[in-house]
Amino acid sequence: MSAPTKMRIAGAPITWGVCEVPGWGLQLEPDLVLQEIASAGLTATELGPRGFLDTDPVAARAQLASHGLTLVSGFVPAILHRSELLDEQLRLVEESARTLAGAGAEILVLAAETGSVGYESSLTLDEEEWETFRRGVAAAEQIGRRHGLIVALHPHYGTLIENDAQVRRLLDSTTVPLCLDTGHLLVGGADPLQIARLAAGRIAHVHLKDVDAAMARRVRSGEIGYRDAVRDGLYTPLGEGSAEIESIVRLLTSSGYDGWYVIEQDLVIDAAIEAAGPLENATRSVRFLQRVAAA
Repeated sequence: MSAPTKMRIAGAPITWGVCEVPGWGLQLEPDLVLQEIASAGLTATELGPRGFLDTDPVAARAQLASHGLTLVSGFVPAILHRSELLDEQLRLVEESARTLAGAGAEILVLAAETGSVGYESSLTLDEEEWETFRRGVAAAEQIGRRHGLIVALHPHYGTLIENDAQVRRLLDSTTVPLCLDTGHLLVGGADPLQIARLAAGRIAHVHLKDVDAAMARRVRSGEIGYRDAVRDGLYTPLGEGSAEIESIVRLLTSSGYDGWYVIEQDLVIDAAIEAAGPLENATRSVRFLQRVAAA
C-alpha cells in the first residue's frame, strides 16, 4: 500500500485534558490550548466540549482564527436510546449542529451516551431500546443535513457502541457514517485495523489514538476504571502503542479516504502532569504522521 501524499491533520482539546465529563481533571483555558495546538504545527482542530469555546459561532470562529486555526468537527454525546428523552436530546444535537456549522465545521461526531456520568460502565440494549436508538441516529443525521454537516457515529468506550459486535450491528442496521476511533475500538476489545477494513466505505472521519494494550486489558477486565487508566497513561503518542496506526492510515489511503485525521491522546491533568506534556506529546504524534506521509 502506498503512503498518503497529503493528510488533513487536526488537533483536539482532549489531548490537553479538556473533557465534557464532570470532575475529569484540570480544565485548561481555551487560549492556552488553542495556542499549543497551533504550536504543534496544526492549523485545524475539533471544537471541544460545550462551553469550551464561545457558543456564538461567529465568536468561536474568530477565537480560532486568532490562533491560525479552523474548525473541523465537534464531539456531541447524546442519549438516543430512551424514548422519553429523545426529543430533548435531539434539540441539544441541533444546538451543537448550529454552532458547528456556523463556526465552519464539516463533521458532527455523534456519541451514544448510556445515560450514566462518564465512561465507566457499559449498557446492553433490548430490542425496543435499539429501535429507539436507530431512530435517534437517523434523526441526528437529518439534523446534520439541515446544517450542511456530515454526522459520523463515534464508537467510544463506555457508550452504547464500544465493542466489535456493537459496531457490526450499527453498520448492519443503520446507514450512518462512522467516525473511526482507533483507541476506543482497541480499548473496547475490537481490532481497529479490522474495523477500518470492514467499514472502509462508511468512514467519514478518523480519530487517531494509540493505546497501551496491557492497560486496555485492565480496563476491560474491570481492574482499573477508565478515567484512572487515562490518567495513568492508557493513551500514548502515535506510533508508540499497539493500535497499528501506520497500517490503518495506509489502509484508509488505499481505500480512497481523504477526510480528516484528528490526533487525540486523551489526558487527565492533575498535579502529577507536567505542564509541557500535552504539547510535547502532540508534537511527537504530528511528527509520526509526517513520517508516515513521507515514507
